[in-house]
Amino acid sequence: MGQYILRRLVLLIPVLIGVTFFAYGMLLLTGDPASALAGEHASPEMREALRERLGLNDPLPIQYGRFLLRLLQGDLGTSVMTRSPVAAELRQFFPATVELALAAMIIAVLVGIPLGALAGYKHNTFIDLGTMFGSLVGVSMPIFWLGLMLLYVFALKLGWFPTNGRLDPGVSLKTITNLYILDSILTGNARALVSALHHLALPAFALATIPTAFIARMTRSAMLDVLGEDYVRTARAKGLDEWVVIARHALKNALLPVVTVIGLQTGFLLAGAILTETIFAWPGMGRWIVNAIVARNFPVVQAGVLVFAVIFVFINLIVDIAYAWIDPRIRYQ
Repeated sequence: MGQYILRRLVLLIPVLIGVTFFAYGMLLLTGDPASALAGEHASPEMREALRERLGLNDPLPIQYGRFLLRLLQGDLGTSVMTRSPVAAELRQFFPATVELALAAMIIAVLVGIPLGALAGYKHNTFIDLGTMFGSLVGVSMPIFWLGLMLLYVFALKLGWFPTNGRLDPGVSLKTITNLYILDSILTGNARALVSALHHLALPAFALATIPTAFIARMTRSAMLDVLGEDYVRTARAKGLDEWVVIARHALKNALLPVVTVIGLQTGFLLAGAILTETIFAWPGMGRWIVNAIVARNFPVVQAGVLVFAVIFVFINLIVDIAYAWIDPRIRYQ
């Protein structure tokens, strides 16, 4: 298993280099970075001086090498709007997106897998048909429309949930990781924990809807495939309890395609977080990047694209490792 993981890590090196090349090339395609940094009222002489100071007049390979060196040092550039380091802003907004995406994925897995497994086991029953109808609605529903409806009904009309932010006004929390739920637990702040969960519930539910539907449909399909296999019939012939047959023999072997869907849907969560954070005014990376795009704050956009791409690459690595753990035959292929 260790050798398999090592091989996968080695294969990541050219992929990560390609990601950095794409992120750097994206900045060049958006126009002159010096003009964006200097502002609209800067004279041509000031812009040329800034280009020289930033090294933008050097050959592209030298500029790209300098960019890689800064990345290795943790330097993601300077924000055009705030003039502060992009890495510092990233540390501020990134944990909020991680918290939202993790909460949404936990909901999707805890709801989608049991529903899909039950629907596959109860094939062609009311449970199966109801689950498939609900998942079809979930897959078809635009996330921005769902978010707006949830916000309108449960926050504005009923007042059950807050409309924005991560904590109630007046609630203080000592931050350690900037993951408010984790920080509340680590500091023993029950009031902050309840407030953080209250603010997280609505956007996490909205973001989890589509992944839950995909996971449920894939789990159902995989369960239908494995329930007719010989090893399942053999387990039943041995007199094992039905829940043991389903959980230990059928569901475990049905998880391989489900793991792939979970990995792909985690990437979707990163994209969906942009819309969700904008609708719920959630102070995360998605909203940060949207504001940067509107303001033509290219260093922030570049850093956001780079971080999202690297996360997606490592998610695929985790999926490959999970595959090898679930089915040991894969690591020898």
